[in-house]
This record gives sequence, C-alpha cells and structure tokens, in this order.
Amino acid sequence: MQILSFPEAETPTALRTQVLDLQRQAWPPDEPSPEPGTAPTHDPALCPRSMLLVDDDGVVVAALDVLSKPLVHEGRRYRAGGLSTVVTRPAARGRGHGRRLVAAARTAMADAGLDLGVFTCDRPLEPFYRSAGWRLLPGTHLIGGTPRCPLPSDRPPFDKVTMADFFSAEARRHRAAFRHTRLALYPGTIDTLW
Repeated sequence: MQILSFPEAETPTALRTQVLDLQRQAWPPDEPSPEPGTAPTHDPALCPRSMLLVDDDGVVVAALDVLSKPLVHEGRRYRAGGLSTVVTRPAARGRGHGRRLVAAARTAMADAGLDLGVFTCDRPLEPFYRSAGWRLLPGTHLIGGTPRCPLPSDRPPFDKVTMADFFSAEARRHRAAFRHTRLALYPGTIDTLW
C-alpha cells in the first residue's frame, strides 16, 4: 500500500470517484443527487489536499483531506490546518489503515510549514486520533461558519472534542493559549466546521 497526496481538484478521476463513494457511504446526502460527479468537496480557498491510502490494485482503502487557512488567536497569526472527511473503506476497518493515514497527515502538515493542526472530532473518536499522535485540547471549542453566521463546535447537537498538534516553535511557545478557549476558525459556508 502507498500513500498518495494531491490537491483535491487534481486527484485523478479514478481515485476521486472512489473517495466520493466512500464519503457518500459514511455521510449519506440528505437528498440523492443524479449521478454525482467528481467535483471538489471543499472550498478551494482552504487549499484542500487529499491524502489517500491506496492498495496495489488501485483501490482507495482510506482517505482524508487536509484544509488550511490563517488563524488569528490572542493577537497572533498562525498557519493552521485541519483534518476533514476522514474515512476508511468498511471492509478494511480495524486494521490500522485509518490510523496510518491520519498519522501521515500529521507529519505532512508539519512538513508543509503549518504552525499547528487543529480540528474537531466526535468525542468517541478521541482515542483513535490520540493513537495517531494528535492531542486533546481540553475545554477548547472551534467556531466554524462565518463571523456573521458562527457555528460553535460546542452547540447542540454536537458532541465534539478538539484535537491538535503544534508544529512550529512559535505555536509550541504559545500552546497554553489554545487550552480552554474558543478558536475563531471561520472556514466559511462550505466547510462550516472542520
């Protein structure tokens, strides 16, 4: 198996089709759409990068997207990234494939020069992300959406926790400022909360 990475819009069609199928299985759309294409899932302004774990037969076993944007917190500007649409093929779950890909994404984010990675996940998934090297930010909530239409991760019906890692020396120096706080991420109206 190998890990492949592409800007989301440049993912080869055969792979992108598989990714979209896995995403639809994991998060069925409210309304079925006629023959969905291979259009990007994310806002291009968030520089979505798809990471895929592909077997020797070209089958996508696991997939995720890394989104990134500037984040201003307590007067400091950071290059932040987060995980989105993390999914593993149902028949391949429980074998460490998702963990391998999530850990590789963490390394790729650090190598890309991001200051920190931060994202929310459902509370029961915290141990999974911890096992891939991410850390819980206790009492921290992301504010998604937009400033005019905010979407806090602690509002019902969400039961989310915030996971993070600090890559740059600047971010590590100020990591305490990211605990027990609200992070105004505001990724927009397409990716309302990553």
